[in-house]
Amino acid sequence: MTTILVTGGTGTLGRPVTERLRAHGHEVRVLSRHSRPYTVDLREAGSGLESALAGVHTVVHGATTQRGGDERSAANLIAAARRAGVSHPVCISIVGVDRMPLGHYRTKLAVEQQVAESGLGWTVLRTTQFHDLVVRVFRALARLPAVLLPAHARDQPVEVAEVADRLAEPARAAPAGRVPDMGGPEVRTFESPARACLHATGRRRAVVNVPLAGKTYRAFREGGHLAPGHAVGKGTFEEYLAVRYGHGEGGRRG
Repeated sequence: MTTILVTGGTGTLGRPVTERLRAHGHEVRVLSRHSRPYTVDLREAGSGLESALAGVHTVVHGATTQRGGDERSAANLIAAARRAGVSHPVCISIVGVDRMPLGHYRTKLAVEQQVAESGLGWTVLRTTQFHDLVVRVFRALARLPAVLLPAHARDQPVEVAEVADRLAEPARAAPAGRVPDMGGPEVRTFESPARACLHATGRRRAVVNVPLAGKTYRAFREGGHLAPGHAVGKGTFEEYLAVRYGHGEGGRRG
């Protein structure tokens, strides 16, 4: 079995990917900013990254940060991977990175391009947003007396465990380039999962759909972040909420 390095291996996606690869008998090294023995900040790289990559065949690149530096991290990782003789970088990305005028999406597209131009055999999987991210967004919006949502915008959340299953497949196989996108089972308006999340967390808020303007809003209205033709996910948002919060009064456990 091959040795695989998972960057961001303690994160929402990295942890289940690591579990699946180990279940198939691979030696898996977990690289993160806070976890030993491979404690590395990819934005800085250094000798720790060289040690983590020694003898590695495949790298699953899931590390990301909202604080910036993903392009620098990818450049450092690719350069070190070349020196170490890594054969196959596998990268997770987001549906719509080439269509949505958002800074984080542009960064993800740039990382994709770096991987594709690395000179190594590569694989990229784009998915829609994970259920837990959708919950974090709605919980933040629910801090106000009313939940304000962009009118006519939709979403297609996907279960992270299913993404881990899908991502572990190319990590165990030959490079495949950009593989088919992966979306959740349902395309629905923002209002629908927002109300489901409010119910599950026992919060009472008015939900107000607000018409907006601008390129980003237009891209959301047009569904640039959706993959309706690749709705291969099975787990629904309500099923995720039921597991996370249970079925107590108001949707909350106990």
